[in-house]
Amino acid sequence: MKGIQMADTPLLRDLLRTNTDYAEVFDRSKLVIPPAKKLAIVACMDARLTVEEFLGLRTGDAHIIRNAGGIVTEDAVRSLIISHELLGTREFLVINHTDCGMLTFKDKDLQDKLTKKTGVNAAKVNFHAFGDLEENVRTQVERIRTNPFLPKDIPVTGFVYDVRSGKLNRVT
Repeated sequence: MKGIQMADTPLLRDLLRTNTDYAEVFDRSKLVIPPAKKLAIVACMDARLTVEEFLGLRTGDAHIIRNAGGIVTEDAVRSLIISHELLGTREFLVINHTDCGMLTFKDKDLQDKLTKKTGVNAAKVNFHAFGDLEENVRTQVERIRTNPFLPKDIPVTGFVYDVRSGKLNRVT
């Protein structure tokens, strides 16, 4: 069996050079596994969100679980359970944001596009697109609160981060 050919793109070479510099001054080898603030966050993967920065967190303070839309998927629940049960987190946040790409399409449209492009039926792929930002936050908070494997008494708070102002707005 032939190996996969790996291409070193200019971006990859730049990232590896940066990592070499980072490793030379790396000072976080003594951080412990559990998050210091006993906090887990589900947030959108949007590149404009620097969750640690806008919450004043440092490396090692919190578990940050990111995906498109900040959706509490089965995998996010898996991470929250491990975070709580094995690593001691005692508070959860859900953070979505304004100007989210998940508001710009419908699952069916992307499923149809992928099916046409690849020739493989994509109807069962759930992208979790949504039309109402605050309602999506409430839905994700509720998924955490009602999951039988997550404690009912753990604080779960939802927010919308404003990408224009940097402000967090609580969703009730």
